[in-house]
Amino acid sequence: TAERDATPPCCLANTGGEDALVGNVNKLTVSPPGYTGPLRKGHLIFDACFESGNLGRVDYIGDFEFDLFIRPDTCNPRFRVWFNFTVENVRETQRVIFNVVNFSKTKSLYRDGMSPVVKSTTRPKWQRLPPKNVYYYRCPDHRRNYVMSFAFCFDREDDVYQFAYCYPYTYTRLQHYLASLERRNLPYLQREQLGLSVVSPRMKNDTSMWTNENVRSEKEKKLVFLTARVHPGESPASFVCQGVIDFLVSHHPVAQILRDHVIFKIVPMLNPDGVYLGNYRCSLMGFDLNRHWQDPSPWAHPTLHAVKQLIVQMNQDPSVSLEFYIDIHSHSTMLNGFMYGNVFEEEERVQRQAVFPRLLCQNAPDFSFSNTSFNRDKVKAGTGRRFLGGLLDDTSYCYTLEVSFYGYMTSVGTAAVPYSEEIYMKLGRNVARTFLDYYKLNNLTKDNRPTNIHW
Repeated sequence: TAERDATPPCCLANTGGEDALVGNVNKLTVSPPGYTGPLRKGHLIFDACFESGNLGRVDYIGDFEFDLFIRPDTCNPRFRVWFNFTVENVRETQRVIFNVVNFSKTKSLYRDGMSPVVKSTTRPKWQRLPPKNVYYYRCPDHRRNYVMSFAFCFDREDDVYQFAYCYPYTYTRLQHYLASLERRNLPYLQREQLGLSVVSPRMKNDTSMWTNENVRSEKEKKLVFLTARVHPGESPASFVCQGVIDFLVSHHPVAQILRDHVIFKIVPMLNPDGVYLGNYRCSLMGFDLNRHWQDPSPWAHPTLHAVKQLIVQMNQDPSVSLEFYIDIHSHSTMLNGFMYGNVFEEEERVQRQAVFPRLLCQNAPDFSFSNTSFNRDKVKAGTGRRFLGGLLDDTSYCYTLEVSFYGYMTSVGTAAVPYSEEIYMKLGRNVARTFLDYYKLNNLTKDNRPTNIHW
């Protein structure tokens, strides 16, 4: 069932029209207009008042059809993409059509075969709906806006069904995962709180993984810095990030070599408030944090402010060489994993920057070098990749790692292979492995053990 450790403050009563959506539906019973009798099976009860939940309004269209309205990000009505809600009080064999009618984006992977995910009380593993039951089209009943409709048949009356845009990865799930790592008492792993949450001072709002205790004494310690979930609705980024961590703390010989020679600092959730609230792109206060790297505020963007201070401090430390910054995201309109990098004047630096994506392409069958691009788009000036690319010296490489919400193309297939939670994590493991391939090219170690091992 949905995680209900606490009720997010965005669960407020909804009144007014579509533009007035300010909170999630809370155990909302949707019955035929004018009906005043007792609750019957088949009168669906919708709920999104739980962690990472999002559903702002439900309109009854007919006995088998319902219009669903995504709640906009808190304090920012521009972003409406992520949804995550439950349905109960169903009737066995009840068939329904759900229409998600107020997406803020027009381009979507729903055009290419993507489908929402579903689970239920007796089937707790998330599954993608059959693509044949999902339709994405311009709807004349909604000012010709794009609508995503999906058909579903409920088959167990006592089950609670949960539907989501993509596999959820909540703040609570991350805390359970990090706690499991702490219980292992790994000598090279430290967890450190960087700041307090805007939502609640009891929430640790981000976490770092440090592996520097076992790094061998070298003239300059090589350091890799990774972040994820600056955009809270991009849940696949968390699975990729977990895959990176899983590999680095494993007994795999490649991981052991990396721990001996490289410091890794990982912030797995840059926007915990937004994740907790079920936002798609913004923080509690309505900020797209990935546009505020140039001058983050300690009160409005506390996670960003803390991470930027840490990176600046490390960049000024003569004993540390900050060589990589990678920010992990999910992409709503493209397939595969791919990277964005920066544009430089020096051709030699341009060539060096392309090495890591090329190596990753060899290790990860779902990563596309042809989709990887290097740009200096003015719109991206406030992003971590662009800002840190200008701040750090020319031996540092800053990338955005993107992974599709939907799937990837293979060299032999003509149809996209849908991502699962495990395949997302496998990409993360392959990212971690690629660091050794990169450093072997740069004479980090004379170790010649093969690294072309796929988990």
